[in-house]
Amino acid sequence: MTPIKKAGQKSGVITLKAVAQYVGLTPGTVSAVLNNAPSARSIPQETKNRIHAAAKQLNYRPNFFARTLRNKRTYTIGVIAEEIGDSYGSAVISGIEQHLRKNGYFFLTVAHRHDTELLSRYSQMLSERGVEGIITVDTKVQESPTLPTVAVAGHKKLKDVTNIVLDHDRAAVLALNHLKSLNHEHIAFMKGSPLSSDSEERWASICRIAAQMGIKIDPALISQIDKEDPTPMVGYPLVKELLARKVPFTALFAYNDISAIGAIRALQEEGLRVPQDVSVIGFDDIPGAAFHMPSLTTVRQPLARMGEVAAQSLLERIEGKKEFPSEIAIEPELVVRESTGPAPG
Repeated sequence: MTPIKKAGQKSGVITLKAVAQYVGLTPGTVSAVLNNAPSARSIPQETKNRIHAAAKQLNYRPNFFARTLRNKRTYTIGVIAEEIGDSYGSAVISGIEQHLRKNGYFFLTVAHRHDTELLSRYSQMLSERGVEGIITVDTKVQESPTLPTVAVAGHKKLKDVTNIVLDHDRAAVLALNHLKSLNHEHIAFMKGSPLSSDSEERWASICRIAAQMGIKIDPALISQIDKEDPTPMVGYPLVKELLARKVPFTALFAYNDISAIGAIRALQEEGLRVPQDVSVIGFDDIPGAAFHMPSLTTVRQPLARMGEVAAQSLLERIEGKKEFPSEIAIEPELVVRESTGPAPG
């Protein structure tokens, strides 16, 4: 290998040309390998390994601005989320980040908290900053965008938008079958906030599957989240109100894990044991669900995986690798823990 600097020469930024000189190959060959270009497929794996080892040894860092100008691309994605710090949004964004990082993309994240004016402004700002596509998280996309877009928990069919959705019918089957197998007949339900993009779809699936299974939904045992709160306080007052109605129930199907944890606290304060008196089932399987006391039975959404699928789908569209689908369905999974048990009596 050819040395890349003379004795006493000051060390500086290692260029792609320097890496090529070091391994004794052309800059075009080295560039193809380090940028994973289609032309690199014909290069022997041994040569690829040698190039990557040299780049690592020399601490080569690609010049982002040169790459952008050369390819007329920014390699930047915009992520629009309802909330960044909550358990749902952070898990999805983590999956997005993992896939983008592996593929050499940056991303800019904004949170709109259901402010429609802010949402519109953010979309324009991201576009002006040169993002090549957008991923939305728990955000209701109302009109066809000007950029390639993937919507996590998106349900409205729009041109040029790929929706990443959970199979809510399957989720309802898993949860209601579990409660029915434990002989629960009087089940309370917690509906999501109208602002949540999954709320209508999830409730429609629950009603549809309950009817098919012969499970009666008592209107007196339905409560609805009416505020956006990423803490257990979102479910706590709703269960207090349910108990005040004096309509007996032996199980509660909460909208999500955060509301389920708040619900358990409210039940315990009223002297009710979980699951001996009331079983509680959540939705999402956030990291804290397994460590709550009692640990939470829940319908798992593979949130990080949904983020990865969203990022992968968007990059495939941007890079023109294949035609994009209008919808990608993700399968849920029931995780049975300590918060559900046989109906009392």
